[in-house]
Amino acid sequence: MSSILISLSSFGAAEVRRHGQPWFTRLAAQAGADGIEVRGELLVDGEAELPAIADAAGPLQLVYSSPEGLWSEAGSLDRDALERALRAAGRLGAARLKMSIGGWTAASSGSLPRLGDRLADAGVELLIENDQTAGAGTLTALARFFDAAQAHGLPLGMTFDMGNWHWTGECPLQAAATLAPRVAYVHCKGVQRQPQRWIAVPLGESAAPWRAVLRGLPGGRPWAIEYPLAGEDLLALTRREVEQLRAVARSLA
Repeated sequence: MSSILISLSSFGAAEVRRHGQPWFTRLAAQAGADGIEVRGELLVDGEAELPAIADAAGPLQLVYSSPEGLWSEAGSLDRDALERALRAAGRLGAARLKMSIGGWTAASSGSLPRLGDRLADAGVELLIENDQTAGAGTLTALARFFDAAQAHGLPLGMTFDMGNWHWTGECPLQAAATLAPRVAYVHCKGVQRQPQRWIAVPLGESAAPWRAVLRGLPGGRPWAIEYPLAGEDLLALTRREVEQLRAVARSLA
């Protein structure tokens, strides 16, 4: 059955920066989560905060999310961004590192062997996420990337964000059918459409067919809550959301 993680961004950027990610890590543990996803863009003291998060996490599963893309807008492998992300994941003790492909295009394929060589010594699993951009969040772009990586001997896994497809005008069911063999980690996110934009909501409030999407993905992969968690009794609310998602995982196992 899928383990249940919480992306710490779910607690809201302002609140996370106010209390710090160690505080929310402890809350996630108290709520019964199996792990957390630490957000690089929400570190209040840079990498210096990472050891405190690791201490607060104890036995929880750890994923580090880098806000930087692997390739620059010019299409070159951003080695500095990669090194920053690997260093942070190492300091955290995270088993997995999540990044987007950034500005990768087919012309960038020549840099894939260099990426593979670096990852061979990294001791962390790199997972590619579909973000909310046209270049790194569409089915066409990601299918081309994964095919090219495979052809260069780099069978990377994927973080499948079930909500982000709506931001790029894609069908999450089609994406799941195409990319399921790559999926190693799932961001569970409900969505609703407002007049000018999409917003993230709990799965129970989603306008999207989230159960069908989850059924289309391989079983046993970790799932992370990545929708807003806010309320007067935040611990009770978070515990309830973790339990509800775990119940969904049991029903689909």
